[in-house]
Amino acid sequence: MACQSIAAIMDEQALLGLNPNADACYRQRAMVYFEQLKESQDAWEVCAEALAKGIYSDDHVKFFCFQVLEHQIKYRHASLSAVQQQLIRETLMKWLQCQLMNAQPEKPFIRNKAAQVFALTFVMEYLTLWPKFFFDILSLVGLNPHGVDVYLRTLMAIDAEVVDRDILHSSEETRRNTLIKDLMREQCIPSLVESWFQILRAYQQSHPELTCQCLEVVGAYVSWIELNLIANDRFVNLLLSQMSVEELREEACDCLFEIVNKGMDPVDKTKLVESLCQVLQSAGFFNVAQEEDVDFLAKFSRLVNGMGQSLVLSWTKLVKAGNVKVAAETLQAVEAKVPLLLQLLVHEDDDISANIVAFCYDYLHVLKQGSDWPSSMQVRSGEEEAIEEKWDIAKLPQLTDQQKTNIEAIMLAVIKKLTYDDEYNFENEGEDEAMFVEYRKQLKMLLDRLAQVSPDLLLQAVRRVFSNTMLNWQTTPFMEVEVGIRLLYMLGEALPASHGAHFSGDNAKTSALQDMMRTLVSSGVSGYQHTSVALEFFETVVRYDKFFLVEPQHIPNVLMAFLDHRGLRHSSPKVRSRVAYLFSRFVKTLHKHMNAFIEDILTRIQDLLELAPPENGFPALLTSDDQLFMFETAGVLIVNGESPAERKQALMRSLLTPLTEAFRLLLAKLPREAEEERQAALADCLSHAVGFASRTSKAFSNKQTVKTCGCTEVYRDCLQAFLPALSCPVQRGSLRSAVRSFLHRMIICLEEEVLPFIPAASEHMLKDCEAKDLQEFIPLISQITAKFKGQVSPFLQQVFMPLVLAIFEVLGRPAEDNDQAAALEKQMLRRSYFTFIQTIASSGMNEVMAGQGVENIERVLFTIIQGAVDFPDPIAQKTCFIILSKLVELWGGKDGMVGFPDFIYKHIVPACFLAPLKPTFDLTDAQTVLTLSECALTLKMIHLKRVRLTFPLNATAFATVMWEHDCFSWGAYAKTSLCLRDPNSFSTYSRNTYLPCKCHQKLHRNYVKCWNSQMLRSSKATLRHFFSEPNYKKETGSSEGL
Repeated sequence: MACQSIAAIMDEQALLGLNPNADACYRQRAMVYFEQLKESQDAWEVCAEALAKGIYSDDHVKFFCFQVLEHQIKYRHASLSAVQQQLIRETLMKWLQCQLMNAQPEKPFIRNKAAQVFALTFVMEYLTLWPKFFFDILSLVGLNPHGVDVYLRTLMAIDAEVVDRDILHSSEETRRNTLIKDLMREQCIPSLVESWFQILRAYQQSHPELTCQCLEVVGAYVSWIELNLIANDRFVNLLLSQMSVEELREEACDCLFEIVNKGMDPVDKTKLVESLCQVLQSAGFFNVAQEEDVDFLAKFSRLVNGMGQSLVLSWTKLVKAGNVKVAAETLQAVEAKVPLLLQLLVHEDDDISANIVAFCYDYLHVLKQGSDWPSSMQVRSGEEEAIEEKWDIAKLPQLTDQQKTNIEAIMLAVIKKLTYDDEYNFENEGEDEAMFVEYRKQLKMLLDRLAQVSPDLLLQAVRRVFSNTMLNWQTTPFMEVEVGIRLLYMLGEALPASHGAHFSGDNAKTSALQDMMRTLVSSGVSGYQHTSVALEFFETVVRYDKFFLVEPQHIPNVLMAFLDHRGLRHSSPKVRSRVAYLFSRFVKTLHKHMNAFIEDILTRIQDLLELAPPENGFPALLTSDDQLFMFETAGVLIVNGESPAERKQALMRSLLTPLTEAFRLLLAKLPREAEEERQAALADCLSHAVGFASRTSKAFSNKQTVKTCGCTEVYRDCLQAFLPALSCPVQRGSLRSAVRSFLHRMIICLEEEVLPFIPAASEHMLKDCEAKDLQEFIPLISQITAKFKGQVSPFLQQVFMPLVLAIFEVLGRPAEDNDQAAALEKQMLRRSYFTFIQTIASSGMNEVMAGQGVENIERVLFTIIQGAVDFPDPIAQKTCFIILSKLVELWGGKDGMVGFPDFIYKHIVPACFLAPLKPTFDLTDAQTVLTLSECALTLKMIHLKRVRLTFPLNATAFATVMWEHDCFSWGAYAKTSLCLRDPNSFSTYSRNTYLPCKCHQKLHRNYVKCWNSQMLRSSKATLRHFFSEPNYKKETGSSEGL
């Protein structure tokens, strides 16, 4: 490129915009200039020259130049000339040479960007143009600190581009990366390893930051290079020596961890781990208590975890291979690490403890599988399978005394680490608290594994801790009381029982749990003031609610705990909210034992069941969501009590009447409110009232129905109170949604009693409705149709076309092309519409559609055809073919609707071919495959219904339509069928005329054969194969070919 002055060519004004503090106009100019340089064939060369000659001292300009160069390499490398590619290589090497001579290194962000550009160039050119990449760089940088820094950063950037598994690559990139690694192993890896060794040895004192970088590189590359290059005496000894250097030991730990994690032969892995352990132990690293640096201990704990897991994996492989002797030696090596494991597990720093949990879990898994193989056992030829079988059978062998001691020590460590510390903020939980909750989940996994290894030992340990805690709970710190109860709670999952039947079966377990529960509910610990203890008490009571079936005498005391200041009236909103839910569960399980307390409970919770209007001003004890559980609980108590129906009706009325009265008052206020925010608050309150009433109906069952409980009139009154909300001129969306949900419940509970309310409700809900309103209304009509069928036929005939027209009107409203929300709403509405038609057709109510008039029926039918063919929505298409199949079954015979056979041949049959031929019909999609199955069923139904009937006499019109779809085939089909009057004309035509011109002979023979078969699955498979056939697609082209 000919250029007289770089300064003259570079847009200096644009470069000013690279400064973060520049004005917006300069920044915009810089962005435009950047795009120009990227797109130009050769303008980027000015950036290359600026880097090579070091013209600019501004860091942002340097970074800018590297960005331009990066874009060329990443996206346009293949289109560059050989001269330009050579220019890139020369630019990078000249820039690197400049770094060697600079007194100060570049800023880290520039060095990182330069490393990325080096790495991209390497990826593009190493296999072809620059095989000496590493040799050129190493020969240039030598041991210059600035050069070594860029070299190491480049290696990490190459790892990110070529090796890092967290980065997704295309199949072509993966193949390329494999070739790069293979060539590196063959040509340069030994030289790279030697350079790492020299760097580690040369700079560990003078430049620890370079040493740490180098250790990171070794850790990254060791996973795919020859391990012997790293796992040798000189390299490992160097790494171990750096474990004693404060600035290096954390990175050295990480490097050793990666070496230990390297896949290798189990015997060699065991030897490697044991040799490392011996050196580390002799150097005093196993004395965890004397180490004060928690950051290093966290790294060291991770290293020990990796070594332990590697030993366990080696043991597993040796066992499977039948190498019992070496497996026993490996197991001894595992158990020799348990004291160190315990030191780290019980450490006061949770990060250190969490890093060793995986090894602890794997060790317990070993004990669960079986570990008492005699070291003298020999494996003779042919006995491997027998030994494996014996090993699999011995799931819970007799544990040795040492193993029992280890298990007990792990249990105590877990129990200790489960305990909250003083700094835990229960009222305002943040990131630290969330991390402790996650850590507790890991400890729970250990507890569950301990239960699998030795349930008796775990039960004894928990019972001992729990009993000691409950003896003096009044003077014990909250964290110890909480963990004592928590352990009892966790036993419920650690020692699982079918359907929560913890108090039957094994006498030892049952007796221990029963004794602990008895202590829990009678000790008075429910009065402990701390929120964590209160929550744990109620959680445990509900987990073991079956205990009260065995000892129901404790129910009154626990009920009082739920109802007073310890539970629902606790000072903490968090406790009150959780207790509302737990109380609901408690009552559902034990309602048969609460008959004597029902009215007392209802009286005590009466103020918690009040509707809190927004103008109240006083904070409610419970949120509206919590009140839902309270209303459900009240309903369960009333419905399942032993009172006569009259008393149940009175209690239910006293529960719901305050709701309906408050509802009427608030509904009258709502239209008079001018402020939008105030309207929304009132509408929410009204919706809550409807939701509360709806929730009480969940208490009814097949045995205890609304009718048998005498509550029909109560819910009819609720309906009369709620339905006027449908005509409210403001906040229609939320009000209609609430009333619709209530109607859904009443259809189930009131059955026929709800029918008089449906016409008026439907009329209101169809006025001024949006897509979402209709989408939610259709399931209600579908539910009514499916449940009452013929009983609602007159109503459905009346509402059918108004509903359909409302749907058409909403679907026809214009929307912007990029309005995805509106498009999705219409798609969901369209699905709901087709589902509604399917429900009508499947309910056997022909008269509903048949009574709508010819024009309306045709309009509906054409929308179904359109849905089956034109909309790329396989869910809707599947529904449409289900409808078409059902309509063919209903109206396709002799006694069917007049003119419908014509519709079958003019529209339904072509639709069965047009839909699968659409480019959007993707047979790799599961929903689309289901659609094709329904398409096959539709054709099958046509064949079954029309096989013994002649084709319609007015075949001229039929032939005309078919001719439009296919220039000769369908028209010929109609004429042939009319002349021959073949009772099997569909198969005859397909076999002799249509399919031979569309696909191979074997394929069309199989296709036609399937229609004469009674094997439905064969029909579906054949149709799928038919439309997947490349030759068929190729010859027919797009769907317009039909």
